[in-house]
Amino acid sequence: MLFNLLMENCHFPKNWKTAVVVPILKPNSDDTQPQNYRPISLLSSLSKAYEFVLLNRLNQHCIARNIITPEQHGFVTQCSTVTQLLRFTELIHHGFQNNQATGMLFVDKAFDKIWHDGLLSKMMQLGF
Repeated sequence: MLFNLLMENCHFPKNWKTAVVVPILKPNSDDTQPQNYRPISLLSSLSKAYEFVLLNRLNQHCIARNIITPEQHGFVTQCSTVTQLLRFTELIHHGFQNNQATGMLFVDKAFDKIWHDGLLSKMMQLGF
């Protein structure tokens, strides 16, 4: 009921966004060297639960409207970078067997350079 109310009002409580950062020493490392620590963020349990509910509803929305293509493997249930890598390898192998050209495009930093207003407009068109 609380999460439904928060979603209806498009609200995410500010104090749920605050994390306590704890330094954790890397295994077999010198504890006197700062670079041997990695930061771990501790968030509110309610925050994590709310994010889980939001993610499930977002996934249901995307699946119901065929927004996520079959080629999407990240953040999809029963898919991973491993399944995408296997699919990619199979496509390359198939291309070689059939004497077809095979290309690749890396978009690692694409979101950093995207037209954000256009992206928001497109998301609104898709019902987000």
